[in-house]
Amino acid sequence: MRIVQKYTLENPQDFKFKLLQWGQQFDDIIWLDSNEYNQTYSSYDAVLGVDAFTSIKTDYYNGFDKLKEYQEQTADWIFGYLSYDLKNDTEDLVSNNHDELHFPDLYFFQPKKLFFIKGNRLEVHYLRMVDDEIEEDLNLIHTFPRNLDAQPNEDSPCGKVKISLRLTKDVYKEKINQMLAHIHRGDIYEANFCQEFFAKDSCIDPLQTYYHLNAISKPPFATFLRFDDSYLLSASPERYIRKEETKIISQPIKGTAKRAVDNKTDLKLVKDLMNDSKERSENIMIVDLVRNDLSKTAVKGSVKVEELCKVYSFKQVHQMISTIVSKVEETISPIDIIRTTFPMGSMTGAPKISAMQIIEDLETTKRGLYSGAVGYFSPNGDFDFNVVIRSILYNAQEKYISYTVGGAITAKSDPDKEYEECLLKAKAMREVLEGV
Repeated sequence: MRIVQKYTLENPQDFKFKLLQWGQQFDDIIWLDSNEYNQTYSSYDAVLGVDAFTSIKTDYYNGFDKLKEYQEQTADWIFGYLSYDLKNDTEDLVSNNHDELHFPDLYFFQPKKLFFIKGNRLEVHYLRMVDDEIEEDLNLIHTFPRNLDAQPNEDSPCGKVKISLRLTKDVYKEKINQMLAHIHRGDIYEANFCQEFFAKDSCIDPLQTYYHLNAISKPPFATFLRFDDSYLLSASPERYIRKEETKIISQPIKGTAKRAVDNKTDLKLVKDLMNDSKERSENIMIVDLVRNDLSKTAVKGSVKVEELCKVYSFKQVHQMISTIVSKVEETISPIDIIRTTFPMGSMTGAPKISAMQIIEDLETTKRGLYSGAVGYFSPNGDFDFNVVIRSILYNAQEKYISYTVGGAITAKSDPDKEYEECLLKAKAMREVLEGV
């Protein structure tokens, strides 16, 4: 079905830059970049898929069944996303909040042209209908000038973006207090509450915005996704779920601390985060939730916690990450593994269904792709998906730009500190869009 060619790259970083520029000519683009982050579980440093041969675009109704049929019939590499609102397909839930992005609930496509980079090795996977274009494309990619940098273009016709807040600080704090009332009443133990920042009648250069966001954050799960006039520019640090043959890996993040310039202070911030009882309790609650989700498809007794509350450092923040693994039977559908764990526990809460009901009631905007997942299925049914956080969503036709941030609310949460954490998480997106 695909022709595979292998090459050695003299300068992988330079090639990556040119490859993504070359890909901009297509209406369907996915770019996944680990930014050379040293991950325990990783297949590639970067992947580009372009030019849809087939695709699926649908709302949440029977969304997982439709994806299962598409994945099984295609039996090929497919890339795309699952929006948060697919929760309505698996549970008796709704999503009636305000939405100005208008992304479909689910979108996947089968690229005609695929590029996989690992170290200085390049693999090119082209469908047979376009395999005669490989050498021509590679020659063209190498000719692209490296003429874009990570800084905003002063000559851009879009001008500066002015970000508006969907919630004032006082309204945000009031909603946190309502969430705390649910917790004290025993309805939930923890829930992730989010707020949207947005700009109407605005435009951006998607590629340049992505470069800038990625340069600020250098995350392990960066994504540039385009289909038609809809864009996701993501600097996600979090893996949702991965399948390697019969092994399943989930790595939820709960616990955030700022970075410091001087090394001594920065190390103290790491130590403080490691010993923060509130942050650890948040993380452990989600670990329990993920263990429960994985157990629905796991071989009995195979669910294990490989790492608990380990602090990892990124350019913008320190994060507390746990790693939970399980084993599954070879016969189980990869879609069913995702169906029984989605949405991810780090973006919902515990108990999961009650938390999602309360989230819907208290949040003012539909999450959509935010707190969903982007990734791929391989031909043999393996997969890898991130969590869509630290991301800018852009509908070019509607001239609408959006980013959402949130945090876990527990009995120990302080509304003022939660608001400060939201602003810390929003810092990179705001800097990219407003230049501040």
